[in-house]
Amino acid sequence: MFLIGERLLLTLWVGALWAIGYLAVPTLFAQLDDRMLAGLLAGRMFTLVSFLGLFCGGVLLLGVVFRAGRQALRSTRFWLLLVMLLLVAAGEFGLQPLMAQLKAQGLAEGSAQAVQFARLHGVASVLYLVNSLCGLLLIGMGNNSRG
Repeated sequence: MFLIGERLLLTLWVGALWAIGYLAVPTLFAQLDDRMLAGLLAGRMFTLVSFLGLFCGGVLLLGVVFRAGRQALRSTRFWLLLVMLLLVAAGEFGLQPLMAQLKAQGLAEGSAQAVQFARLHGVASVLYLVNSLCGLLLIGMGNNSRG
């Protein structure tokens, strides 16, 4: 049974992923002339969404395990939540510190740091997109008791 509290947590997490990543952040970069300020604000919003995701995803995953026990390992819901949590952790605790370190060194156009930052940013963007799509899959599963 997919409890109302779980629906709220999932909606909060996935809604925040989509609202921040695909509405707020693009709006910041479109409206602010200062790209450094837009990037700073975007980074803070992404960090908040990451911690929200770690909380919501952790509670949701515990709920699946609590209800299904070892059978949770056969649950699509379990694996999607686990993947989402791992993606959030990889982005927040793996990629973001590396990107911050590169920014602290300076990102002069064409520099090795700028090239590496762009690569890491691309990886982070792909992970965020995959996470967003996994969230939609979970929402689409709704009350499917087999999921």
